Amino acid sequence: MLNFRLIAKILGSIVYIEMGLLFGCTLLAFFYRENDLEPFILSTLVALGAAMLLNFAGRNALKVMSRRDGYMVVCLTWIVSTLVGMLPYLFSSEIPGFTNAFFESMSGVTSTGSTVMDNIESCPHALLFWRSLTQWIGGLGIILFTLALLPGISMGGNLRLFAAQCTGPLQMKVQPRIAGTAKWIFTVYLFLTVACAVCLFFWGHMTVFDSINHAFTCIGTGGFSTHQDSIAFYHSPAIEYILIIFMFLAGVNYNLLYFFGLRGKFKMLFKDTEFKWYTLFFITVSLICALSLYFENGFSIEESVRASAFQVISLSTSTGYCSNDYMLWAPKLLPLLFLAMFIGGCSGSSAGGFKTIRVVMLQKLARNEIKKIMHPNAVFPLRISGHVIATPVKITLGAFTALYFATFFAGWLAFMFCGVPFEEAAVGSISCLSNMGPGLGSMGPVYSWNGLGLGAKWVASLLMFIGRLELLSVYVIFTRAFWKSSGV
Repeated sequence: MLNFRLIAKILGSIVYIEMGLLFGCTLLAFFYRENDLEPFILSTLVALGAAMLLNFAGRNALKVMSRRDGYMVVCLTWIVSTLVGMLPYLFSSEIPGFTNAFFESMSGVTSTGSTVMDNIESCPHALLFWRSLTQWIGGLGIILFTLALLPGISMGGNLRLFAAQCTGPLQMKVQPRIAGTAKWIFTVYLFLTVACAVCLFFWGHMTVFDSINHAFTCIGTGGFSTHQDSIAFYHSPAIEYILIIFMFLAGVNYNLLYFFGLRGKFKMLFKDTEFKWYTLFFITVSLICALSLYFENGFSIEESVRASAFQVISLSTSTGYCSNDYMLWAPKLLPLLFLAMFIGGCSGSSAGGFKTIRVVMLQKLARNEIKKIMHPNAVFPLRISGHVIATPVKITLGAFTALYFATFFAGWLAFMFCGVPFEEAAVGSISCLSNMGPGLGSMGPVYSWNGLGLGAKWVASLLMFIGRLELLSVYVIFTRAFWKSSGV
């Protein structure tokens, strides 16, 4: 049986953290003296009440977490955090309707970046800050964020929460204890955020408010901006170059960045197979796009390199910033950009997508199978960065790949049933499932998603949720085995 008391206690602690963040935004609203002070006060009080009820329901909980408890906590954490995160939108007049508020909040906590807001500049500062903050927390992962701050919250179930939360098929611990690993990952994440904000302020000449907000959404690979035109608003090459660098770093496995930056193991980064593929794909696609922009769109050499690199890394890391409307580029580039959107960044990063490591593993598996045709008795182990991959990991990879494409096609059909055109539905499905943000047509980089019907917005929200938890953590909840009384 599920340990409902323990689940309620953990959720209560998480809501307490969100309540504290809401209170901080309340102080910001008081500082700016805008019309969002009352919505944040109400949101803080509602979150406080919810946290107290959950803690009361979790009193005297057994400090034993099973595997199913871990998966249930992870799934419910994103739902509860979305419901709490939508309160400021719901209580204010900036985002009308429950569906729109839920969509915006889900897009934030899953660090997707799709928005239903059509006039972002008119929003109060505290509300914009809350949007960016939800993406920063969601980018790291709400559970990892909580483990880093409150390592005792899982009551001995840290490993199960870590396993259910981490992205990618291969998981690496930088410390023997999971809480220690979470703290060091959080340290790298925080360092990148501060460095990005400082660079945007001093060299990008952003305001303090804008630099902090964009640092949150850049490192969280979410893409929310304080302006409707996103990064194109600034017309600043310096800002774009800074964001290119930090988006690239945000798409790298944080464990590798830890060993590279804090432990001085420089060779480890450059020997990593996934990092080499990630870097090579970024350079190759950027070069192809740059050549097309230079010869066919009349861009200068510098502008073509900058625009292509920015948009490719923005899509590859699922950040979703827009410095240039790629819908106006040569149509032959769209499949490449779609591929970047699909593959995503590295495992263990805040980036979304299918993940580069899975593409690498599938390519090597296919190569080995072709070799076995000529050498049927030979054994060809799957090696990644010099390590042999165990058979269970390969089986999980196959299951994930099948579920990923099945979910993509299901989302595609669901969008079409909701009235979304064929091509827009396809790219919208992969955009939400990859936690990307922009799509094609009315869901393109220069448009909001407000024009979608209510049904399509709920489909998008569901795909964001499933994609952020990498499918298996969600689908396991709906299996008969999960609800059997036996097991761990």
